[in-house]
Amino acid sequence: MTAAVVIAAVGLSVSGCGAGGTGARDEGPAHADSVARAAASPSTGASATLPRVDPVRLVEDDPSVSAAVRRDLRPCAGDDYPVDVSYGNLTGGSADDIVVNVLTCGDAVGVGSYVYREEDGRYENVFTAEESPVYAEIDRGDLTVTKQVYEKDDPVSSPSGENVITYSWAGGRFVQQDFHHTDYSTAVGGGDPSPVPGSG
Repeated sequence: MTAAVVIAAVGLSVSGCGAGGTGARDEGPAHADSVARAAASPSTGASATLPRVDPVRLVEDDPSVSAAVRRDLRPCAGDDYPVDVSYGNLTGGSADDIVVNVLTCGDAVGVGSYVYREEDGRYENVFTAEESPVYAEIDRGDLTVTKQVYEKDDPVSSPSGENVITYSWAGGRFVQQDFHHTDYSTAVGGGDPSPVPGSG
C-alpha cells in the first residue's frame, strides 16, 4: 500500500467517522473498502511476528462482541465489510496490537470498537466499546476513543459534540489517562458542526 493510499484512507476514515483532531497517529485506520488489502500487507516498522489476521473473522469469533454487532456485520457491497482496522503497538507485546472499528454501511457510524492483543499465538480481546457512535484509534502509542454526543433532535450528520477518552496500557489493562469534551457550534459554516473555542 503506497503512502498516498494510506493518507487518503486516513482522511476518508476520519471525516466519515467524525473523529476530532486528536493528533498524529502511529498508523491510521484502513478504510472499509481496503481492509482486505490492509490485512494482508506487511507492517512497516512494526514488531509483528504473526501473519495478518482477518479482522471480520476476529470480530465474528469474539464472544465478548455483542450479538447485535455480530448480527449486523454484513458486507455493504460485494465483499467489502464496514470495518476499519489499525495495527500498532499499544500494549508492549512482541506483535502488533489490532484495533477494529465496526461501522454502519450507510452513514459510517461506529457501532463497536475493539482492541486485540497477541497472547500465546492467538489474538485476545483486551478492550471493548459498544456505546454507539464510537471510534477507536492509535494515537502516539495510546488508545484514543471518540464518542459522538447527540442531543434529542440532532441528525446523524450533526452531533452536538464529542467526548475523547485516552487510555494507556498499564498493569495488564487499559487505564484512562485523559478525557475531554467538545461542544460543536452550528452557527458557522452553514450549520456544519465545528468546535466551540475553549470547550475542548
